[in-house]
Amino acid sequence: MRILLSTYGSRGDVEPLAALGAALQALGVEVRVGAPGDEEFAALFARAGVPLVPAFASVREWAKEMVRRRSVSSPEDVAKLISTQAAEIVARQYDVLTTAADGCDAVVAFGLFPSCAAARLVAEQKGIRYMLGTFCPIWLPSAHNRPHQYPGYPLPPDVTDNRALWDFDIATKNALFGGAINGHRASLGLPPLDNVRGYVFGDPVLLACDPTLGPWQPSDLIEAVQTGALILPDERPLPAALEAFLAAGAPPVYAGFGSIAVAKEAARAAIEAIRAHGRRIVIARGWAELVPIDDWDDCFAVGEVNQQALFRRMATAIHHGGAGTTIAVARAGAPQVVVPQIGDQPYWAGRVAALGIGAAHDGPTPTAQSLSAALETALAPETRARATAVAAKVRSDGAEVAARFLLGELGRRAH
Repeated sequence: MRILLSTYGSRGDVEPLAALGAALQALGVEVRVGAPGDEEFAALFARAGVPLVPAFASVREWAKEMVRRRSVSSPEDVAKLISTQAAEIVARQYDVLTTAADGCDAVVAFGLFPSCAAARLVAEQKGIRYMLGTFCPIWLPSAHNRPHQYPGYPLPPDVTDNRALWDFDIATKNALFGGAINGHRASLGLPPLDNVRGYVFGDPVLLACDPTLGPWQPSDLIEAVQTGALILPDERPLPAALEAFLAAGAPPVYAGFGSIAVAKEAARAAIEAIRAHGRRIVIARGWAELVPIDDWDDCFAVGEVNQQALFRRMATAIHHGGAGTTIAVARAGAPQVVVPQIGDQPYWAGRVAALGIGAAHDGPTPTAQSLSAALETALAPETRARATAVAAKVRSDGAEVAARFLLGELGRRAH
């Protein structure tokens, strides 16, 4: 069997597909991955031994520009921007995936909704199987949770029935993405859709997140098969200079904020808060290219490193709450402070707090004082003990489970 895995997004949307691709290859499946061709991702797939087909554009600069433009625009203007960008992504990603899917029996799509729509269109045109994958339960229709609220399309404040809100979500996705998807369908001679969400989501959906961290409660609105998180094993040693820093004192606190809009401000606040607790700092440069705020020797900046090894050496980790970082810290048994910004980050922050393995920062804009208060919770001995206990429950075989499910499900559909 030949399977094309597709995604468009940041690191948290890309690295899991390297893990899934490697697991599928171990089962004898021929795999290729359509993903952003940024240098760091190319190196990642080379390390995993999984062929990469570069997506329509690098994601790093594209994401930075989208964050910048959304931060200075009204909700209505952001909605227009989303729709405009969706049309570009659908058209350009469709062209790339059409070639990438040659000879494939199935397409499994993750990442941004318009990119998944392009994958679904390619599967339809080629007459091959399709499945959606996601990394967080809140993206799926369920009576147990509310849908995501998009800029310019607030959820009705007087509606409390989650089922009704998920019906509203169909209309929202039609408004935001229907023009892009149906416009491209028209160019292919295909009829329009009146429910683009149902078309892109399909049924069932692969839910690739850990059942302890993000449990799925069965829903009659959609079938989801939860497999555990897709984790790529990493055996790389830490750099010698970092090892020397770690060995020179007590375990430090990690601070990393990915590509979020307030990364630089959050990093300064984190450094000040960590110092207030008498701890040293490991700061991740990330897409914001963070650096220490001064020349003190208590702060060490790292680039691309083995986070699985690094987090095991941390007293705690402060981060923005992406699915990948949250699971990596939890697996390492380190407490965490989550400073959520957008998307599923508030969900993961809430789960960290509910499980007692750290603290959820109140609001998206941290200060030294607010982070210091959160660190009080994260650095408490009982939080460390709870984080250690939860780490023992986190699945390590999610990629293998997902690969076996896909092989069985897609193979069954072929007959």
